[in-house]
Amino acid sequence: MAKYFDVHPENPQHRTIGGVADSIRSGALVAYPTDSCYALGCQLGNRDGLSRIRSIRRLDDRHHFTLVCQNFAQLGQFVNIGNDVFRAIKAATPGSYTFILPATREVPRQLLHPRKRTVGVRIPDHAVTQALLAELGEPLLSSTLLLPDEAEPLTQGWEIKERLDHVVDIVVDSGDCGTEPTTVVDFSGGGAEIVRRGAGDTTRFE
Repeated sequence: MAKYFDVHPENPQHRTIGGVADSIRSGALVAYPTDSCYALGCQLGNRDGLSRIRSIRRLDDRHHFTLVCQNFAQLGQFVNIGNDVFRAIKAATPGSYTFILPATREVPRQLLHPRKRTVGVRIPDHAVTQALLAELGEPLLSSTLLLPDEAEPLTQGWEIKERLDHVVDIVVDSGDCGTEPTTVVDFSGGGAEIVRRGAGDTTRFE
């Protein structure tokens, strides 16, 4: 059964966040809130966690996983960014955007798009996510909590606990965080290509 934690959305309890971070380091798969719906997350090098996310969401090897980063300095360790792209992304973060970029050698091979050698990265604007990332000191390997054959992501912590009780280890509930996933912008070809229109304003990339 999954452990369930009710966390304040603006002032997350430090002890609880610390315990969740410790569990992630020990291999836990967590359902957690972001600024654009809930996500599934695990430690970057957690192969079992990655496999479990693929299984829960029925994802193939072409799916772009996302490295959810605390800040721009951390993001820059995992992707290659030119000056123009740097300025565009910097102006839009933190926020409800996922950016697809060429990955550095810091990114495990199994996370890369098999042909493009790219990975998704984002910096969320959410107090609970930021507190968890600060405690971890590294990105979370993540994917939107959108179940197969369902039109919208799950958005209530109690429902996530009820439905995924035996396939995740932890549910962090900080209230409803919406059903609209991030806007995805692909910079891997040089210019900005909007792959998915979501919670983030797309006008700055058009």
